[in-house]
Amino acid sequence: MALSQLAENTKNTIVAAIKDVGEIATALQDAVKDNVITALKGVGGITTTTTGVISDVVQGAIAAASQVGTGFSQAAKNIVSGAVKGAYEVGDTLVDAVQKAVSGAVKGAGEMGGDVAEVAVGAVEGAIEAAGSLGTSTQEVAKEAVQTAVKAADEIGTDVGQSVRKALLAAASLPADIVKSVLG
Repeated sequence: MALSQLAENTKNTIVAAIKDVGEIATALQDAVKDNVITALKGVGGITTTTTGVISDVVQGAIAAASQVGTGFSQAAKNIVSGAVKGAYEVGDTLVDAVQKAVSGAVKGAGEMGGDVAEVAVGAVEGAIEAAGSLGTSTQEVAKEAVQTAVKAADEIGTDVGQSVRKALLAAASLPADIVKSVLG
């Protein structure tokens, strides 16, 4: 599936930023945040259109990470963190921003042929990191991010959903009690 124009522009911006800065994590997070803010301001704030906007930016960033050869998990963490912070700054609720960013990352990895389970773990980490840096409840965000990652993976396919569940349960970097409570 071809990237939308916004996703393609985001990919190109991020690839250029990474090449200029050299520090992939910082470049990804800052570029995604800036792209989300710019795109959301372009649609006039938070509307039903924002789901597609945030998803497009995140998917473009996942494509950029793939192009520059960075690890998907770390890239997803920084991409989702930047997207959540950007959407929240423009006025989206934290829960909505997490849902849009995590879903976009997981689906973007599926479309790019990336390791969806690895991206799902990184996306949940990024959502939790963003919540912590914004001074909000990381527990609520962790639950929402896990639920969203699994739902997005299930939409790709049953096997992908099972793979994501296993990866989330096995990830030492995630709060095991929360992941287990969500996944049963």
